[in-house]
Amino acid sequence: MKKIRLIINNNFKKKERERFFIKKELQCILNLYAKMVSNGSWKDYSLSTGIREVSFDVYQRSSEKPVLRITKNLKPKYYNEKYVIKDKDGKIIKKSEDLNYLIDRTGWSKLKLVK
Repeated sequence: MKKIRLIINNNFKKKERERFFIKKELQCILNLYAKMVSNGSWKDYSLSTGIREVSFDVYQRSSEKPVLRITKNLKPKYYNEKYVIKDKDGKIIKKSEDLNYLIDRTGWSKLKLVK
């Protein structure tokens, strides 16, 4: 029992990438969602994940395609494409490297949800 050694293998500790929204990002998005639900603009939401992106999808009705998507790119090509707002056709409305800036600077009252 005198020859017991403690061996620590640090080779397995790789830098973990974020695979989802962090708490501050999700709180910011949910605050916006609560405001838009109280306006009567948004009705439902879902979260979807993938290898390249995580998105918060907004629905007018739960049975339709999402009308807006707030997306976090996990592997952005450019620094200003980390957070993107897309419409229901996948067309980029706005993009930024800061989620708070993106949400604050978007004119949500000007965006109409088209059926």
